Amino acid sequence: MSKIQAAITAIGGYVPEKILTNKHLEYMVDTTDEWIKTRTGIEERRILEEGLGMSYMAAKAVEMLLKKRGIDPLEIELVICCTVTGDLVFPATSNIVCDMTGMKNAWGYDIGAACSGFLFGLETGAKFIETGKHKKVIVIGGDKMSAIIDYKDRNTCIIFGDGCGAVLLEPNFEGLGVVDSILKADGSGKEFLHQKAGGSLKPPTHQTIDAREHYVYQEGKTVFKFAVTNMAEVSHEIMKRNNLTANDVNYLLAHQANKRIIDATADRMGVGNEKVLMNIQRYGNTTSGTLPLLMWDFEKILKKGDNLILSTFGGGFTWGSMYIKWAYNS
Repeated sequence: MSKIQAAITAIGGYVPEKILTNKHLEYMVDTTDEWIKTRTGIEERRILEEGLGMSYMAAKAVEMLLKKRGIDPLEIELVICCTVTGDLVFPATSNIVCDMTGMKNAWGYDIGAACSGFLFGLETGAKFIETGKHKKVIVIGGDKMSAIIDYKDRNTCIIFGDGCGAVLLEPNFEGLGVVDSILKADGSGKEFLHQKAGGSLKPPTHQTIDAREHYVYQEGKTVFKFAVTNMAEVSHEIMKRNNLTANDVNYLLAHQANKRIIDATADRMGVGNEKVLMNIQRYGNTTSGTLPLLMWDFEKILKKGDNLILSTFGGGFTWGSMYIKWAYNS
């Protein structure tokens, strides 16, 4: 019997209708459209309305995915939701999404690995397929970052947006799907990118709220330097480990945090701009949502057998790269 590989067989995505442009931000903080575009590549980002949570975007993405694949929600066996902005501390947003979409036979859980969440979730979901445990696994990646962004802090509010994507994993016997991955974590990086309060170490109080400690805190220069080096190196490493040249790679799907980081990763891999998929200018950094949203946006150009390199970096620090052979034509 041929080896079972976990292949992506359908994609769904969702971004809110509300658009927050760089021009809008000029009236909110001390910044300019040109400054933001030059340093990040971002022109606008989407913002989910108040009263709606991560589960709303996830449900929309999942419903699209199920419709495109033509399968009943009851066929889904496992749902992994990758997010740091779940609806509630508990229960898991995965459980809430299963209820909202009718996936009554599925079990699931959330993964919180910041911007690397989707890649970590994809690797985890793939193992359930490869072992034969399950035949239909959904991996969701997304965040409502506007819920934890301080729109008085120009270091962070220019970067992040809201959005979500979801993929269906199914068994493949043609050598297509997830081929290899390299995943990394270094907890010493937590001081440079984190949320100061809200967890068990520092629960919410009037003092933490007044000190604005429930928003994302980032030391931009340190995070940028670490991301440029490590995202690039791990992407080069996965190519080397699988004997891939730049000519072999059809597309790079890099975490959409900063265009300069994406460019540095492409340069290290030796791939030209024509192979770099990018939508950062439209959505900003949707953290766990960037990679599935790239797949959703560019699904029509992906061809069966294409070699894709996924690359990511997140707070904590977390980072990694994955080699996928695309499994279908749109």
